[in-house]
Amino acid sequence: MTLKNKLFAGFGLSLLLNANFFSQALPGTLNWYNGKGTGMKTDKAYQLLKNKKPKAVIVAVIDSGVDIEHEDLQGKIWTNEKEIPKNGIDDDKNGYIDDVHGWNFLGNKRGQNVDAARLEKTRILARLMLKYEGIDPSSIKKDAEYELYLKVKSDVAEARAEFEPYMEMLKQGLFDAETKKYIEDQMKYNLNVDFNDRALIGDNPDDFNDIRYGNPNVEGPDALHGTHVAGIIAAIRGNGKGGDGVADNVKIMSIRTVPNGDEFDKDIYLAVRYAVDNGASVINMSFGKAYSPHQEKVYEAFKYADSKGVLLIHAAGNDAQDIDIEPNFPTSMYSFQDVKLDHFLTIGASTKNKGEELTASFSNFGKKGVDIFAPGFEIYNSVTENQYQNLQGTSMAAPMVAGVAAMLKSYFPSLSMSEIKSIILSSGTTYKGNFLNLSATGKVVNVYNAVKSCQKLEASKN
Repeated sequence: MTLKNKLFAGFGLSLLLNANFFSQALPGTLNWYNGKGTGMKTDKAYQLLKNKKPKAVIVAVIDSGVDIEHEDLQGKIWTNEKEIPKNGIDDDKNGYIDDVHGWNFLGNKRGQNVDAARLEKTRILARLMLKYEGIDPSSIKKDAEYELYLKVKSDVAEARAEFEPYMEMLKQGLFDAETKKYIEDQMKYNLNVDFNDRALIGDNPDDFNDIRYGNPNVEGPDALHGTHVAGIIAAIRGNGKGGDGVADNVKIMSIRTVPNGDEFDKDIYLAVRYAVDNGASVINMSFGKAYSPHQEKVYEAFKYADSKGVLLIHAAGNDAQDIDIEPNFPTSMYSFQDVKLDHFLTIGASTKNKGEELTASFSNFGKKGVDIFAPGFEIYNSVTENQYQNLQGTSMAAPMVAGVAAMLKSYFPSLSMSEIKSIILSSGTTYKGNFLNLSATGKVVNVYNAVKSCQKLEASKN
């Protein structure tokens, strides 16, 4: 793995990105994920639907923000019809003023926006240092909290030590601008215990009743990642610009909660509830972290979505590890749960290659923790300012499945999201070899098969 690839593999917001972060589309790969071979056969599936009229479905993208002015997303952005733009009044009385296209939880009422944040382990260390730093270890009760303190202290120190040589190399001009920024951000923000990553917003991130914060700027200062995710789901099909979106009749609701660094549990809690309360049928979550201090509250929001029949799609993560052993939060199965959430899917990343190279080298896996795989390798789609780039990671695989779920719900509205989830899992393409052991299904999503299954189920109900 090259230095840049190694660096971006650990990037908070881009934790779920990996190699070829800034590459261009390769010949013959523009729309491979919708095609035949190891693609999802989306294009073939639409041939079965040409005489069927779809209904619009709202997909919430909880991410870094979305460039709602992008040329390839025109007509695909959700609008809150109950809200009058820019009048400074909460017209629909949902608690969010001027939330015309979604909400930005990484900002304040003055219109200022946060981009950089600490990693969660850094936040935990900063909090526990107040209790344990400088205290004689022999006088400290050796409980779970103290063990956590020692672990995150070691993890942060190790990470900072890894980046120290790169800081010296920066002075020699050895890195491009993007890699330079990444290294500097790690030391200045992500791994800096003294950085107050909530000061600008002004709320208490541990108080889930303190919710009057944010602003309606759903793009924010760096919407590259979220715009790419939105494009995978909803980019205009057949216009020859970028790759085609999976779903052809969808509205993207942008909810900005994911900074350069780790997302806050409270923001995710509120984002999920906002999406559900404002009509989303599918929620895409292309983010993740190793620690989650408010698991019970996040689970509460997920249970709320589950009770409303809203499908949650989460990227498995890019650490090439077994998340049955090393969890990546949020998850469908917390330690305090008895059973997995019904309306939740965790997605690994596959490639355009067959055989042993079908699994993306960076993708997390897990026989219990990962449900199914989807294309997440060399995905060419929209980024900010009407541009297009290849990105890859489970961040790209998750919106593939979010798009499939939205497409199926659009064309088969009588089917429940629970039924659609089951069809997505059962209709995937099975590949032999070790791939069978990397997820619960051992499959890659197959849209063509899914549509045929939906047709059969719909017919059986009539």
